[in-house]
Amino acid sequence: MAKKEDVALRASRGRSDKALGYRLKRLRSETMKPTSAPADQSAEQQDRSVSLELGWGRLLFAQTFETNEELAGALGDEGPARRDIAFYIRDPHVLLSMAPQELFLDPSHTYRLDLATYRPSRRQPRGFFIRRLTSEADANAVNAIYQSRGMVTVRPDFFWTNRDSRAITYFVAEDDQTGDILGTVTGVDHRRVFQDAENGSSLWCLAVDPQCRHAGVGEMLVRRLAEHFAARGASFMDLSVMHDNDQAIALYEKLGFHRVPVFAVKRKNPINEKLFTHPPADFDLLNPYARLIVDEAHRRGVAVDVTDAEGGFFRLSFGGRSIHCRESLSELTSAVAMSICDDKAVTRRVVERAGLIVPEQMEAVDDDEALGAFLKKHGRVVVKPARGEQGKGVAVGLETLDEMKNAIRIARELSDRVLVEACFEGEDLRLVVIDYRLVAAAVRRAPRVVGDGHKTIGELIEKQSRRRAAATGGESRIPIDDETRRCVAALGYELSSVLSEGEEVVVRKTANLHTGGSIHDVTEKVHPDLVKAACTAARAIDIPVVGIDLMVRSPGQPDYVFIEANERPGLANHEPQPTAERFVDLLFPRSGVKSAERALAPRA
Repeated sequence: MAKKEDVALRASRGRSDKALGYRLKRLRSETMKPTSAPADQSAEQQDRSVSLELGWGRLLFAQTFETNEELAGALGDEGPARRDIAFYIRDPHVLLSMAPQELFLDPSHTYRLDLATYRPSRRQPRGFFIRRLTSEADANAVNAIYQSRGMVTVRPDFFWTNRDSRAITYFVAEDDQTGDILGTVTGVDHRRVFQDAENGSSLWCLAVDPQCRHAGVGEMLVRRLAEHFAARGASFMDLSVMHDNDQAIALYEKLGFHRVPVFAVKRKNPINEKLFTHPPADFDLLNPYARLIVDEAHRRGVAVDVTDAEGGFFRLSFGGRSIHCRESLSELTSAVAMSICDDKAVTRRVVERAGLIVPEQMEAVDDDEALGAFLKKHGRVVVKPARGEQGKGVAVGLETLDEMKNAIRIARELSDRVLVEACFEGEDLRLVVIDYRLVAAAVRRAPRVVGDGHKTIGELIEKQSRRRAAATGGESRIPIDDETRRCVAALGYELSSVLSEGEEVVVRKTANLHTGGSIHDVTEKVHPDLVKAACTAARAIDIPVVGIDLMVRSPGQPDYVFIEANERPGLANHEPQPTAERFVDLLFPRSGVKSAERALAPRA
């Protein structure tokens, strides 16, 4: 018995000694002292003054520069429209003193994953898979995600040139069914870049499409990259994350990353301006639609006064001119134009006289015979309040009289007058027209959930709704109401039904962003006839900024019917198109270069 206890004691002591040794090694590697090579490798073998081109800028490895003066000089060589990063800086205060007017300390934390102790997850991706970037189409999709996340884009040929690089690794997440690229991550192998004595690696540019409907894409991309570097024998994988990105930090800590005292320094330039200047007062209280415009104005030097953050009101001033705005609605829009858009029946009459194609419409009445006759004529109808926004009270694809009457009852809670329209089969297309030119076109798709074989439809909706809210700053959620229950029931399900794995169900017919819909840019594909219709409608209403909604067979085909005009379109929903830039161009033409040549519709 004593012998067994002695063996157990020695085993326990051995494990403790190993743990202590590991902690001491980690402590040595993470102090503020300069890094040193392991005993079996000389630090002199490392390359010197190493910078790696990543397309959006250079990654400067500070530990390879002999002096801070040399590193500061390298940062000063940053090219235009670039974002260079000096990483692995242990004494940033000294480096900043070399060029205090040009450099700033990046407000990010550095996190490290020890690959020797990392354990892969047994969970597998659902609805998507991770693979290497392999084509120019992949590169274009990655750039679209970068733009949607406010990141610097990369020339597609740079991706293509480096697709087989041993130092740079690109992974993408691809949707199983659609083939769409959902997310991307870039990895850098330090040993292959500069003979790194510490045998490290790093993660950069993790980004997931804000319209992504699958959970866990970001986590799986991080795990795949970690397993890739672990298989190569790397000791650790580092990353830099903004100090206030709580959602990302929670993910990294969940995966086993821990903070290390390593810093990044960047150069003051227009791209980085938000990181080293204070935003206007109450900026963080603005919704995403107001914030996008205020950020663009601030970047140009336009004075910003937030007058009511909760309502999205702000005043912009430049060169003696001052304009009050509520998101994309400004004093340049007349009260008459606004009142035309406010009443959907009036809007329809105005654009119909201008030559646009409109669906047949009637005002809802308490007459079952009249309602039944309209339904019989068109087969399927749409019910919506005459006044309203954000898709509230709108029911699409109604096929029975009882459904119509129930939808009319709900719509009347929002507006005294309710409209019934013929239903046009197709896609919901939003065209943003600024200064009577098309700036952006996007297809809006109804919210849908994908089964996993375990969760109910109601649970899937709640999970998808949380993800949409997180991706849109709380602007997009899927309501569980009578309209959602009706759409689910029409497909033969209930909210308590469990979908089989991979089965997809559309849970609402309306594609409005505020009711959980997603939006997908089609500006380069939109048919000229649709552009002409949108610009004609804007001129008929005489409104300088407007969102025109059409139902179309396809964005690339000329067939359409006019649905409505929105006098306050959400400009933040149309990445990568320059909606905020064109809006500020309209208000203050002298504050920036007005890119009229990009317009898809000429002035009349």
